[in-house]
Amino acid sequence: MSSRITWEVCDTAPVAVVRLCGPLDLGTMRSVHRVLDQALAAQPDALVVDLAAVTVRDRLALSVFAATARRAAEWPAVPVVLCAPPPAAARWLAESTACRVVPVSPDCAEATRVAGAAAAPRLQARLEPVAEACRRARELVVDACTRWNLPDAAGPAALVLSELVGNVVRHAGTPMQVTVTLRRPYLHLAVVDGSRAAARPARADLRAEGGRGLLLVRELAQRWGSVPAGQGKAVWAIMPAT
Repeated sequence: MSSRITWEVCDTAPVAVVRLCGPLDLGTMRSVHRVLDQALAAQPDALVVDLAAVTVRDRLALSVFAATARRAAEWPAVPVVLCAPPPAAARWLAESTACRVVPVSPDCAEATRVAGAAAAPRLQARLEPVAEACRRARELVVDACTRWNLPDAAGPAALVLSELVGNVVRHAGTPMQVTVTLRRPYLHLAVVDGSRAAARPARADLRAEGGRGLLLVRELAQRWGSVPAGQGKAVWAIMPAT
């Protein structure tokens, strides 16, 4: 008989809490990974995973939490905290790499406090897929860098975010949510649109007038990527926060 795990998502702002219930093993970890990805797609300020009702059958399955935390660090640039693991799971977490990536708290209240305190400042805007969106994205970055005293980051970050938004305007053609997050030592830029098609740099064509936006992003950003987000995707980039 196949094992089954269930979950409850409490997405009361600003910290989302996912309560898991049932056996965690190599079979159910895929379901856990999927539900945690869905919780992150809502872009909470932080994510808490409650393990009080989980029975860990395979310690290797705990790696799903480290993978989620690494994904969350890139996009949507939020902290992930585990709470209330049963004794055996707590011991395995302490012995694994997961604990070095994901903090563990004894109860949900403490985890929510820790996660909320670690949440990073950010600015967001909803934009329509029109040419004016690129200008508004640049203004959002300049505003963020002014608030956070990052004068050297404003120019390069405004250019990168403008290219990410321009890619949505040219290719996805859907409304988008733009987010600028300061999670030191990086400035995180992200655009979530309604198209599932992954963003990929075009092949360089010296005769073409355009099509180099994502190539420019790749050159200027520390890292960048495209991941599924809800019914669409998020395209993110990380810049040094200087």
